[in-house]
Amino acid sequence: MTARHLLVVLGDQLNPDSALFDGADPSCDVIWMAEVANEACHVWSHQSRIALFLSAMRHFAADRRIDGWRVDYRELPATAEDDNLPTLEAALAQAIERWTPQRVIWVCPGEYRLRDALAAVVSEAGVPLEARGDRHFLVDDAWFADWAAGRKTLRMEHFYRAQRRRFAVLMDGDEPVGGKFNFDAANRQSFDARGPGLMPEPARFPPDRVTREVIDLVQARFLDHPGQDHDALSRFDWPVTPAQAEQALVDFIEQRGHAFGAYQDAMWTDAPWLYHSRLSAALNLKLIDPRRVIEAVESAWRDGRMPLAAAEGFIRQVLGWREFVRGLYWWGMPDYARGNALEADEPLPTFYWRGRMADGEPIPMSCLDQAIGQTLRLGYAHHIQRLMVTGLFAQLLGVRPQAVHEWYLAVYVDAVEWVELPNVLGMSQYADGGVMASKPYVASGRYIQRMSNYCAHCRFDPGEAVGESACPFTTLYWDFLLRHRERFARHPRTALQWKHVERIDAERAAVIGEQAESWREALRASSRGEG
Repeated sequence: MTARHLLVVLGDQLNPDSALFDGADPSCDVIWMAEVANEACHVWSHQSRIALFLSAMRHFAADRRIDGWRVDYRELPATAEDDNLPTLEAALAQAIERWTPQRVIWVCPGEYRLRDALAAVVSEAGVPLEARGDRHFLVDDAWFADWAAGRKTLRMEHFYRAQRRRFAVLMDGDEPVGGKFNFDAANRQSFDARGPGLMPEPARFPPDRVTREVIDLVQARFLDHPGQDHDALSRFDWPVTPAQAEQALVDFIEQRGHAFGAYQDAMWTDAPWLYHSRLSAALNLKLIDPRRVIEAVESAWRDGRMPLAAAEGFIRQVLGWREFVRGLYWWGMPDYARGNALEADEPLPTFYWRGRMADGEPIPMSCLDQAIGQTLRLGYAHHIQRLMVTGLFAQLLGVRPQAVHEWYLAVYVDAVEWVELPNVLGMSQYADGGVMASKPYVASGRYIQRMSNYCAHCRFDPGEAVGESACPFTTLYWDFLLRHRERFARHPRTALQWKHVERIDAERAAVIGEQAESWREALRASSRGEG
């Protein structure tokens, strides 16, 4: 068998309009795709994350065959004993040997690890490698590098405004519609005591034959991975094709988009979806184009189906955050991944992986029990649950940021490294020392109380920092301020927050420190299986 070009398609590159296919010829070129165990195991991936990637890949391959392409698709064997190609590197090397292509072509991988490892395989085989830009994204690496050059700080708000102007999104000539670029002040509401009330469930996509086969495979090969104890695969209903992703977009705009802005930061017990879109996974696998999403949301505002604050808040996530973190990832790697500016070195508590304490009891903090339990059941939590519950607790506790990063990359179905790593190390953990965020996003339990009803079901009091009823978030918050007062007390955006530390006398500060350390020791013991 021979091929003119071997066209490499990775699991998060499932857009049929990819630059990969420019000038390609189905009669003499071959698409190569591979399922390998290492991509599910280099972090301990959630079962639903594995199933989503494999199902979407198989649907993509089937569609390309219908289009007339030869697709060399390597399916994962049902047993480890039959698996002689555990890595993408090994699988690609074998494919090059089998097809003897004149050239290997790819769109640059979305992960630094794979870019280097797979390029080395092609080089070792002595075959030319042609790397093409990823036009799924609106901002390429060179544009971001030019924008970042000479800046003392890289702020998403500045980047976002530049993209709004550049692509004429929500603009009235040279001015933003509504007179402002940012409607965050209108997008921070919480529910009253009645909660969100009845609301339509998001569009769901029951597994077809292909997805059911994948689910059976995941249950056979990755039985011990996160999600098993929570029967996650029985709930699998994510979009796995472009048509389903489009349906999810339309459903969001018609059913929930009107209230996304107001309640995008709100949380509520046993309500995982609220007004969120469930589109991030489809976007990150490239089942839907961000331009289509942006245009649909802007049209919904212009047609009166979404308030301006809601449309702006959503577009900010896609045109702002998503493009910004990708640019930051490639601008800063590989050093960015090693950041640990706050010198945090605690282990990640095992309840993040298990959803319960070592003795089998529920996590005692209701907010963590809700956010982590939901994550392990669904492979999903919205951005405030990630930033201000699971991420906040890890930062206040002082967990090594790389351990936090590995957990996020493993457990969320939408996690690919270029988007997840900057959000965790930069935004959530402040491990980059302020490259991405101007200050640590830290708060006491009062924030969670204000934005949710979690505290109403918890034995801890978010207003107390010491004593038996003290909320661990609040204890650890004040301990964080005390431990880092020299670093942040004179920072212009944190001075007021740290000014409160000056009112704490030495005796109370010591008690707070002791209670914080008792939590750390208890969780260390639990992580060692002693508690």
